[in-house]
Amino acid sequence: MKSKLSRRDVLRGAAALPVMTFLPALSGCDDGEEVHVIFVHGVASGDPTPEAVIIWTRVSTTTGPVEVQWEVSSDGFENIAASGMITTDGDRDWTVKIDVTGLSPATRYQYRFTALGETSRVGSARTAPAGPTERLRFAVASCASYPHGYYHLYRAIAEEELDAVLHLGDYIYEYGNGEYGDVRTVEPPTEIVTLADYRTRYAHYRLDPDLQAVHAAHAFITVWDDHELTDNAWSGGALNHQMELEGDFDARRVTAAQVYREWMPIRDSGIDGKIYRRLTYGGLVDLYMLDTRLFGRDQQYDEGGPPRDDAARQLLGAEQEAWLATELPASTATWKLVGQQVMMAQLPQFLNEDAWDGYPAARTRFFDLLEQHQVEDVVVLTGDIHSSWAWDLTRDPTDVNAYDPETGRGAIAVELVTPGITSPGLPESLADGALNLLAENRHLEFADVARRGFLLLDIDHECIEGAWHHMDEAQIISPEPQSPTVRVRVEIRKGTPKVARMP
Repeated sequence: MKSKLSRRDVLRGAAALPVMTFLPALSGCDDGEEVHVIFVHGVASGDPTPEAVIIWTRVSTTTGPVEVQWEVSSDGFENIAASGMITTDGDRDWTVKIDVTGLSPATRYQYRFTALGETSRVGSARTAPAGPTERLRFAVASCASYPHGYYHLYRAIAEEELDAVLHLGDYIYEYGNGEYGDVRTVEPPTEIVTLADYRTRYAHYRLDPDLQAVHAAHAFITVWDDHELTDNAWSGGALNHQMELEGDFDARRVTAAQVYREWMPIRDSGIDGKIYRRLTYGGLVDLYMLDTRLFGRDQQYDEGGPPRDDAARQLLGAEQEAWLATELPASTATWKLVGQQVMMAQLPQFLNEDAWDGYPAARTRFFDLLEQHQVEDVVVLTGDIHSSWAWDLTRDPTDVNAYDPETGRGAIAVELVTPGITSPGLPESLADGALNLLAENRHLEFADVARRGFLLLDIDHECIEGAWHHMDEAQIISPEPQSPTVRVRVEIRKGTPKVARMP
């Protein structure tokens, strides 16, 4: 239940006619795959390293323990690179997750599962490179509210040639039917609170054929944001949690984290609640996936938290900050990508207490880390806000003596923000007015506050090119297949913390 309007209520787009979905009908795919009875939720992979990758599936049964065989190959199963048996049961919702080791770097593998007389569809994942690496390609996605439309953009990502998909959170949403979006309905029909609720919601999302297609095509590297738990969550509570109606918050948080690990192809850390981590891609990219949401965040100021200018105020938490302060300066990669949830750049016209604007001391410490250790070529990747942005990151964008937007002098890093897959930004009728207000931001290179989409990154040792692939509202709510349009391209040159729009 919602106690008051959240920021996503304000961003809610125009309503569309409701479209009912029938769960069993979604278990078959539209791309020539046979209809599965045992593996109705498809397959997935994630967290690739040079020698390993997570593979995932779920056995659809309500019986006792089930033995599942798994196989991995790099040549269409002519030869088996790795295989084994694993037993799953109701304690983990009959999900299967294996950390397959002993693999070769920079190699595309296929994988499949067999149980109860049925073989799953074949999934594909590419291991990370280990040595010199010339090029990489990632898709960056976030915010995929099922009730707001169809996953055409996931299908488009599935059709790209990629090293991995970086998903920055809000993979599911917690609301009940009619509370946030009404193009499609979800199960359970009420807001999710219990263990059974969270498991049912993930299961419903994973029946979508376009989501199944993108998981089968590429490894995912994921972090959660708030809606995998509940709206505007922080380490000790959430805006959208009422203890008198929904019970103990810590219990809900533990439940949501458990189900996230059951259903997402993320490598288990062994530490409850810890998802921040580093993944390496040869000498080209070090990828740092952060948790700005749950691990150490203080409460938002406008919801009763410490004053915004409190120097001790935390967004990452002291432990995660210390980890990052050790990891980032140690990197020898050409590019340092920082995947995280909420916008870091200053946006004074629309102050968002849930973003880094609400935690300025934490942002200052991040900037201090980069400057004091001379960490260069840092690109922050962000989701959460259902819109597209390209920013120079600088301490004070209004200081004309300290920062020059033409050359990037005074900038410290760059931030690229990916829009929602389906979650709405501003209504298209209000977009032009908002962009007029934003034009005074000297550190802003590009913004689109209405369209859904994803960000595609092409990376080499000289530059990163970012391309926003967009769809409008009419495309997202249509059940017919749709294709995105590349609206804007930007580039970041090595050695220059400046984002520039490309012709």
